Amino acid sequence: MKELNILLVDDHQIIIDGLRALVNSVEGMHVIGDANNGKEAIEMLKVLDADVVLMDIDMPVMNGLDATKAIKDQPGKTRVIILSMHCDSGMVKELIGIGADGYLMKNTSKDELIEAITKVASGQQYFAADVTLSLLKENTPSTQSKLAAELTKREREILGLIADGFSNKEIGEKLFISHRTVDTHRSNLMKKLEVNNIAGLVGFAIKNGIST
Repeated sequence: MKELNILLVDDHQIIIDGLRALVNSVEGMHVIGDANNGKEAIEMLKVLDADVVLMDIDMPVMNGLDATKAIKDQPGKTRVIILSMHCDSGMVKELIGIGADGYLMKNTSKDELIEAITKVASGQQYFAADVTLSLLKENTPSTQSKLAAELTKREREILGLIADGFSNKEIGEKLFISHRTVDTHRSNLMKKLEVNNIAGLVGFAIKNGIST
């Protein structure tokens, strides 16, 4: 199995040092570099092949939001997990909209951090429970969009599982259908909801209070 290369981005050295020690202690993961702001991170990604970036938000020179947008606007498969002290729903929605692949609080456990890195590196999304709950509180059934109301029971079920970070295979096992059927539903959902990627589906699910 290919070793996962991780880039750390935070303006507090003590956090960088702690994350490096934690990530490097896990077999199959390796920190290939660190940056103190978003601009440094973007420059480093020109010469380093990072699978996952752990990105702070509040940093000098260039913040994590602008850096994430710049990274996701570039071709390539680099994934970005936001690691922040804040759980502001507006900020989370904006980051989801620009393509962030995950969002964790800085008080997360080692196990959750490693799970998030692993899932995001495999092409899934990962959002901490606290982050998801803060968004769902703003989205009662009465605020659901017309598109959400038009989804079938099965579509809502699959969309909720996608939003919770399950892969096609895992969703298929839970619903007793093939992963190809799940993939078909996923493609149909993208067309129906007028989004172009999984982040768009997750954002729609969160915005409309659709979760398992």
